[in-house]
Amino acid sequence: MKPIEPIQPMERLSDEPIQPIQQGFALNTIYFYLTEGCNLACRHCCIAPKFHAIDKSYPALPKELFTSIIHQARPLGLSSVKLTGGEPLLHPQITGLLDIVRKEDLGLVVETNGVLCTPELAKDLASCKNAFVSVSLDGADAETHEWMRGVSGSFEAALNGVRNLVAAGLRPQVIMSLVRRNKDQIESVVRLAESVGAGSVKFNLVQPTARGEVMHEHGETLRIEELVELGAWVENRLSGSAKVTLFYSHPAAFRPMSKMFGDGQGCGVCGIFGIIGVLASGSYALCGIGESVPELVFGHAARDALSDVWANNSVLQELREGLPRKIEGVCGECVMKGICLGSCVAQNYYSSKNLWAGFWYCEQARAHGLFPGSRIGNTSTSARCDAGTNAGMNAA
Repeated sequence: MKPIEPIQPMERLSDEPIQPIQQGFALNTIYFYLTEGCNLACRHCCIAPKFHAIDKSYPALPKELFTSIIHQARPLGLSSVKLTGGEPLLHPQITGLLDIVRKEDLGLVVETNGVLCTPELAKDLASCKNAFVSVSLDGADAETHEWMRGVSGSFEAALNGVRNLVAAGLRPQVIMSLVRRNKDQIESVVRLAESVGAGSVKFNLVQPTARGEVMHEHGETLRIEELVELGAWVENRLSGSAKVTLFYSHPAAFRPMSKMFGDGQGCGVCGIFGIIGVLASGSYALCGIGESVPELVFGHAARDALSDVWANNSVLQELREGLPRKIEGVCGECVMKGICLGSCVAQNYYSSKNLWAGFWYCEQARAHGLFPGSRIGNTSTSARCDAGTNAGMNAA
């Protein structure tokens, strides 16, 4: 893979230490979308990277820019990074990036398809602070998984990746994206995950973004009635017999109170107040949605100071001032809006060009009479919710 055309990282204007901003919004995590290419061709991907093949490679985020961004982010509150893609393990300098993460004592989350996770790389990942790795597995057999992932041999390669991570001392999370083709394999995937030593299984909704939007249009995804029913079954029945922890990534309003809190790695909750995305090009963005929505790109790491972007970008300021108060639709009436913040601002904007739009899942559920009535609050409840959210952010 060839790196992006080298751009010199932005020079410091002085030797004075960078002072943290005093606005109550710590930059907790950076999502690095490390590569423009991917070694698989997943039909549901919301990023839609280019296919990386033996005879065709695509740019990756330069190591020097990665280092510069992290150094700028530390005074802003950075405590962890998420490496995703594309495919993060495809980055030609992935071991060097992990060295930087270790040196900076940052927590690490990696989202991978597992194909390139060798025993050596698994050990390298495991040596990072609080390492958490998720591996995509979309079926209990090769035919189903490879129908989703588009490359022959990727099923066994993903399983080997999971096994290598387990051998290195990690308990990786298996992520299964639910569609009509694989919905009957949910329990089988759980049993497979148990057998290879995974620590948890997360069931993702296919978002109507990029390739996922095409699947929705072609009827390859599940109807809202099916998604709600499956969520209740996973959380109330299947989880009782599973030897691993199960997460179903529907919005907070649909979860039983016993499943409301805990670390589900972002299940149904938007982390917009504490994250920023960095695309493989070096551009700052709301998240990976910047690949599809240019107005949610906030500048470039080689030209723009991260402290300035984080403090002064107009979209980020608008979101901080407006969430959750301005959320519209059923999400605006929901008592959980202060927790989930509309579930996914990026997805909501992609579908509507409106930062305050409700989440598609919740809107469809309400239209079909499936939104939990107990989660619809009155004005005073919503006001308390807003006040609690703002107090929590100001205390950050």
